[in-house]
Amino acid sequence: MPKSQVRKKKVYTPPTDVRPTATAATRKPSPIWLPVTAVSLIVFGIGWLVVYYLSEQEYPVMELGYWNLAVGFGAMVASLILLSRWR
Repeated sequence: MPKSQVRKKKVYTPPTDVRPTATAATRKPSPIWLPVTAVSLIVFGIGWLVVYYLSEQEYPVMELGYWNLAVGFGAMVASLILLSRWR
């Protein structure tokens, strides 16, 4: 049986109009305040929730009621948003 011919494929080159303009090497590193603020928000949020539960819902702000949970978890979510911007 005769052997089939092997096709030579061309090397793929991506189109020039779709290439990303900024490479990872040209991006600036994050400012120092970003991770510091994010960690501070995490500590604040956890501290707020711990005080709320250990004080039997009387502190930090009694008038907020269950919205104290929103404050604590909101601080932690804000820190996650900040950490997503960290390079």
